[in-house]
Amino acid sequence: MPRPPSSPRASASRNTRTLLVLVGAVAAMTGLAFASVPLYRVFCQATGFEGTTQRASQAPGAVGGKLYTVRFNADVSPDLPWRFEPLQPYVRVHPGEQTLVAFRATNKSDHPITGTATFNVTPLTVGAYFDKIECFCFTEQTLGPGETADLPVTFFVSPEILKDKNTRDIDAITLSYTFFQAKNPTKPTAENRAGGSQSAPVQVGAVAPAAAPSSPRPAKESSR
Repeated sequence: MPRPPSSPRASASRNTRTLLVLVGAVAAMTGLAFASVPLYRVFCQATGFEGTTQRASQAPGAVGGKLYTVRFNADVSPDLPWRFEPLQPYVRVHPGEQTLVAFRATNKSDHPITGTATFNVTPLTVGAYFDKIECFCFTEQTLGPGETADLPVTFFVSPEILKDKNTRDIDAITLSYTFFQAKNPTKPTAENRAGGSQSAPVQVGAVAPAAAPSSPRPAKESSR
């Protein structure tokens, strides 16, 4: 026996329920995605996943024997009118050796701009053993028009890398940064004002002090 045709009211009710279910599902998935971002970041920092580097207060001290070549790569987002480059292409370090290097950033525009840097290391498996003590990437950096600043990074390769069978044969590491324009920059302070100090230029490749450096500030130059 054929089913009687549904009334327009019943069809509309079913369509409304279906729409509400779909909207609810999309909202739930979106909320889950946003909620998972902080957890994902914590996971990456704890494990070095996808080349995420670690943070430390000081290095344990150099372990003789193996040397690592740490190369540097610098990129800038197309929407940021900055020039950004490492002051030297690479350094050679022992595990546990605290080392100071620097990158140079120049604002090519005629107005102040605040930038923020993302970073990673390759091979990705090294991320769990690459420790930063001081880095410009921890905060936003503001440069005035035509301003140039040296941005320091203090790091070490953890001696634990020698115990991991997945990293035992690695002897070359690449540290990469990409600067983007900050969409909602915080008000510039002494901490994130990249050219806000008259300190001496960073001596790249130098072995940093055993204790954590006390907020080394970059050198200021001006092309104006």
